[in-house]
Order: sequence, then structure tokens, then C-alpha cells
Amino acid sequence: MSEAALSNLPEWDLTDLYPSRNSPELESDLTSAAEEAKAFAADYQGKLSNLDADAFLEALKAYEELEEKLGRIMSFAYLVYAGDMTDPDIGKFFQNMQEKISMISTDLLFFTLELNRIEDSQISNFYKNSELKRYQPWIDNVRSMKPYQLDDALEKLLHEKSVSGRSAWVRLFDETMAGLKFELDGKSMASQEVLHLLSAKDGETRKKAAKCLGKVFGENVRLFALITNTLAKDKAIEDDWRKADSPMTMRHLSNQVEAEVVDALAEAVRKSYPKLSHRYYALKAKWMGQDKLDYWDRNAPLPEDDDRLITWDEARDTVLDAYGRFSPELAKLGQEFFDKPWIDASVRPGKSPGAFAHPTVPSAHPYLLVNYQGKVRDVMTLAHELGHGVHQVLAAPQGALLADTPLTLAETASVFGEQLTFRALLDKETDPAKKRVMLASKVEDMINTVIRQIAFYEFEVRLHTARKEEELSPDQIGEIWMEVQRESLGPAIRLHDEYQYFWTYIPHFIHSPFYVYAYAFGDCLVNALYAVYQNAESGFQEKYFEMLKAGGTLRHKELLAPFGLDASDPAFWQKGLGVIEEFIDELEALS
Repeated sequence: MSEAALSNLPEWDLTDLYPSRNSPELESDLTSAAEEAKAFAADYQGKLSNLDADAFLEALKAYEELEEKLGRIMSFAYLVYAGDMTDPDIGKFFQNMQEKISMISTDLLFFTLELNRIEDSQISNFYKNSELKRYQPWIDNVRSMKPYQLDDALEKLLHEKSVSGRSAWVRLFDETMAGLKFELDGKSMASQEVLHLLSAKDGETRKKAAKCLGKVFGENVRLFALITNTLAKDKAIEDDWRKADSPMTMRHLSNQVEAEVVDALAEAVRKSYPKLSHRYYALKAKWMGQDKLDYWDRNAPLPEDDDRLITWDEARDTVLDAYGRFSPELAKLGQEFFDKPWIDASVRPGKSPGAFAHPTVPSAHPYLLVNYQGKVRDVMTLAHELGHGVHQVLAAPQGALLADTPLTLAETASVFGEQLTFRALLDKETDPAKKRVMLASKVEDMINTVIRQIAFYEFEVRLHTARKEEELSPDQIGEIWMEVQRESLGPAIRLHDEYQYFWTYIPHFIHSPFYVYAYAFGDCLVNALYAVYQNAESGFQEKYFEMLKAGGTLRHKELLAPFGLDASDPAFWQKGLGVIEEFIDELEALS
């Protein structure tokens, strides 16, 4: 069953973007993009404030077309790279594309800088043109950066140096992590394979996997600490120049969410630690016949879990059936990802660990990457990433500038897809023992999504704050990590010395500082949203689709208003957290 369940997994075909790395089509787009960018600069640089609404609209459309072309090139380059981060030729190709796109986009940099210098009154006059009015959300987002904008020469310098600065350090992290080898029971494994064993049925296997991870992470901790220190200092320098209020300010702005809303979320989650994660892990320790759980048992299957492998076809059908129960249209959109080669599911050396949905560009379609290994969590990951993909398809008609959803709301469709899949499976289950296994797995997923991600966010806040004072040694970073883990996981989890190195493999800390609270935001939001769905008589599906189709045209307050929800209300987060507490109550009752 093991080989059958994990054989013939799909791999994506990127030819919808470009035929190959050396194709004439790619070379032609690079050449034309460079020429068009220079022509655009010649036509408009230094002249934006003198344009009327019609002329500005024409400029904006030309800018959007260029962004689409550059986005297609970089999407292709990144997806090729994600398929094998250890191939030196692919690494070279990815770096070359980054450098070429950076140079081309330097000619476009003036556009947003000059846009921010146009007077508010003139911008208001622009909106008398109804077609230009449609772009107001994007213009507002650009202009929200106005207080933090540096002079043009500095902005250009930062932009051009990013490929040899921040982006180079990110690439070093990715290639180092993808290239790590973990020797376990005479077999050489990649990180995602060993991390997967932390959910193995056998306790000794989990322990050996954890010790192996800790050993390899510890052997490489100096490099990961150097990368982390360098990127945190780089961010602090830029934040100081921009006069940002905190290390989190720029993330909140890009997420289009107020700092007060994120603070209320983080505080609500931290206050919930004792009644959620601390309480659940104490329960689990009893179920496992222990006084405390070693950290490698945190995601262990319960003793009565059959731990069977789920074939890819069964995973696909499970997710699509759940989507279809909610909306046949949602299932139809999801089916296309399986019918066409838009998913890369196999586990192989060098492939990017984890999972993601890449939207590429509106003129193409999203691609999904998962590392499918046949467990229930892998099915939930598939449901999650397919939710992203469907969301991206629905938002694509908004165009290159308006399709992207802020990170806080980008997790809505993905978490909702998980919730639909879980509820469908739970409704079908009649065996109380199996129902308890399913509920426990869901609670663990929610704790990982809400509690753990806010703990990650707290780790970043403390790390970036401490980094302002001095470079942090691996031991100092490890102590910050252990401190937040103790607080969030509680007294029922036993942390061993090597766990101090487990911060090293979290890519979000490197790729997107302070991204992680978006997961907690999305989970709590979806819990509240799902409660509305359960009580809605009709019309919910239509409102839900309109929310997804909006892309980046609306903020969270506007998107949630039709459902009677308001994320700026501190009580809102209690609704989401209350769902997790109810599941734990139900588990206690089943026990």
C-alpha cells in the first residue's frame, strides 16, 4: 500500500508560462520588456503631475501591462527553481532572471514614487474618470507608503542592491535548507521527509527523527544565525531610514491591516494559551499514558489512529467532494487543477519543502506545490492550497494590479477549504473512537495555525527588537525561541536541548518577516465565517464568491461587512478562538 499510495503523483508542467529556460519566447519577453520599460520612462518620468485623468489612465494601463510581463517571467523562474533548489544551473538561471528583472523594473520605479508626490486634490480629480476610479484601491495602497518614502536616488539604490543583498541571503537560506541531508536508519533524507516522521505512529521513529533534525540544524546553526542576523539588521537599517514605527509597520501596511487589529489578535491568542494549547496537550499526554509529552510527540497520532496511507486519488476526491457539498462551482474550479498539470505533489531531492500556491499572473493560472506523503495532514494541506488556487483564479479578472489579496485575507479561502474538508469527513464518521482521532487532529492543526503562528510572530518581534542592540549569537536566538515555545506550548510539553535549533527551518522568518500572523488571522476569521455559513438560510455562497472575486480591491472591513463581521472588534477574535475551545470540550466529552 505504501508504494501504491505515493506512486504516480502529479508534477506540474510550466509550459503555459514558457516552453523552457532557454526558449525564444522567454528571451523575446525579456528584450521587449526592457525596451518597453525604457520607452515608458521616456514618456512619463518627471511628467506624472502634469497629466490629466485620461493620460494618467493610459500610463497606468501601460504600467500594468509591463508588471504582468515581468511577473510572468519571475513566476516561471521561481517555479523552476522551487522544483529543484540544489541544481546549480537552475540556481544560476533564477539569479540571472532576478538580476535582469531588477534592472528592467528600475526604469519603472519612478512611477510609484512620482504618484506619491501628486497632490491629493489632483488624485481626487482623477477619480472623476470612472475607469481610473476602479484603480483607487491600488493607488491608495501605493500612497499609504508616502510617509515612508525616501528620495528617488535612495529608492533606486535599495531596489538595485536587493539582488546582491536581501535576495541573495534568501537564496542562500533556500539552497542550504534544500541541500541538507539527514542520515536516519541508513537512509539519506531531505528535511521534509524527516519532519514528516514527527507524525509517525511509532514513538521511537518520532524520537530518532527529532534528534536527527536537531543534530543537523545544530551543526548548521551558525550559518542560519548569520543569515537571520544579517536580514534583521538589513531590515532595521531600512526601517530607520523610512522612520517606521516598529519592525512590523511595513508588513502591516502591505497587509492593509491596522496595527491595533493585529495587536488585538496577538493579545487574544496569547491570553488563550492556557485554555487551548496548554489544556489540549495535557489531555493528549493522558491519552498517550504520559505525565508530559516530549516535543516529538506533539503531533503524534493517537493510539487508536489507524495511520493508514491515503492515495492521491482518494485525497483528490475527498477534497473535491467537500468543496462540491458547499458549491458545485467551487468543486468545478478545483477540478481543473487536477485535470491539468497545475500541481506538483511528489517528494524529491532538492524540491522546495512545505507547500504553496503561486498565483503567477492573471493571463495564466496558479500552480500548486505540495509534498504529498499520504497522511490526513497532507489531505488538509491539499485542501488548503487548492483554496488558495481557486481564490487566485476568481480574483484574476481584477488584473495584475488589483488581483493580489492582502496576506491577512489571502488565507481565507485556503483555511475555509480545510474547514469544508474536515467537516465533510467528520459528518461521515460514525465511530466515536475515529471521530475523536479526527477532532484531535483538527485541534492540533488549529493550534499549529493559530497558537504556533502567533508564537512565531512573538519570536520575530523579540528577535528583531533584540537585534537592534547587538548581533545575536545562536544561543541567544535559541533562548528567545525556547522562551516563546514554553509560553505557547505549556507545561505538558517537554522541550529537549536540541529543540533550541528548530527555529532554523521556518522559511517565513527569512522570506517574509512577520508574515506568520496572517495564518492566525485567517483561521480565526474563517471560524467566525463558518459559523455564519452554518446559520445562514441562503445567499452565503454568493457573498463568499464575491469576497474571493474582489481580490485586492477591498480591505478586511469592507469584505467582512456583508457577513456581519468586523475584525477591528476585539470580541471578533474570541469567536474564532471559541471554536477551538468547543472542539476541545467535545474531545473531553468523548474521552
